[in-house]
Amino acid sequence: MADRAAGALSLPDDWPANPDLSLALNRMGSFDWDLDSGLMHLDQPALDVFDTPADQYDGHPETLARRFPRDEAARLDELVAQALKNGSSHYGAYFRIRCRNGTLRWTHTQGSVLRDAGGRPHRVIGIVRDATRELAESSARVELDAERRRQTSVVESTTAALAHARTVSDVIDVLKDSGGLEHLGATSLVMGLLEAGRIHLVAEGQEGSFVPGTRFTRVDEQYPMSEVIRTLVPRFIESREDFAGSYPRLWPHISGLGITSAAYMPLIAQARPIGALGLLYREKTGFTTEERNLLVALSSSIAQSLQRAMLFEQEHDLAEGLQQAMLPRRIPSVPGARIAVRYRSARLGRDIGGDWYDVIPLPGGRVGAIIGDVQGHDTHAAAVMGQLRIVLRAYAAEGHTPRP
Repeated sequence: MADRAAGALSLPDDWPANPDLSLALNRMGSFDWDLDSGLMHLDQPALDVFDTPADQYDGHPETLARRFPRDEAARLDELVAQALKNGSSHYGAYFRIRCRNGTLRWTHTQGSVLRDAGGRPHRVIGIVRDATRELAESSARVELDAERRRQTSVVESTTAALAHARTVSDVIDVLKDSGGLEHLGATSLVMGLLEAGRIHLVAEGQEGSFVPGTRFTRVDEQYPMSEVIRTLVPRFIESREDFAGSYPRLWPHISGLGITSAAYMPLIAQARPIGALGLLYREKTGFTTEERNLLVALSSSIAQSLQRAMLFEQEHDLAEGLQQAMLPRRIPSVPGARIAVRYRSARLGRDIGGDWYDVIPLPGGRVGAIIGDVQGHDTHAAAVMGQLRIVLRAYAAEGHTPRP
């Protein structure tokens, strides 16, 4: 039944392939080295690996010496000698050979050491193969791993620096001054924040690159930052032609800056867009998958930092308003006296000062000077103290005297 099934599959007449064909197609050859006579047989695929014509090989390993750079020959000889002496049954090594055209080729050999009953080596049977592609792929993996580690380091270092940013300006300074642009390979950055349906440009790129009319733009306009905020999808502009064709209103203003590609990222915090970030590149076209993933991860960290900074600035503005409400708008003049005040915030917490003062004219030509201290340093404490200041003025105006 098995024979009938095999016949039904219409297998090729030369199936399965001869082992010699399998070795040859994979640029792999074999050798048989008789240690007693010193002769080494190389099949044709092995001779091809060593780039040696059959009529130029006389069966002696020394004939192959011209194919080995001196240091490679010494290293391989030492490796084989150690394997023969220390009782090893196998050895393997990567080495380079010099081809007839002068180029170097990575090669790999693996040998099995056959010994007699007394443990004396008398024969080595093994393979040699072209390892160029293997090592190229290995090097590529090493380079890819190194690039991934570098990208992870960029995200981690930038995120750590952003943790100390308190304002929007701080966030922009971190991106410009912490080496982030340099590590990302970008020439400059632009950033816009979404305010009441419009995009407010807060970072305009390199000097001289500001485009008139873009300080405030609408979300529905044909600009890359508007597009990524509308769609919540990154936009990778991979060439000058892509830029010019996609954004004809913007490109004429920046075409002279040498920009060849750009990446625009939506800045999303708590599932809503708060702005957009654009990175502009020179002498770069296209973005790899790793680069795209890096920028997406980085934009998420930037968005979180921006949201914290914006909330801080809002609370700071509120604190300043409350702080101003606690202080008198003007100091009344007092006959026969000069009054001078100086207010210096302790700049704690949300930058709300802990003290306040007031000067109140009293009946009978008297003057009351009041100094208060906010218990706590938050907006609630400041609001309570502002109310207390008003109550104290009314209380003193009625003629009440201070009491312990």
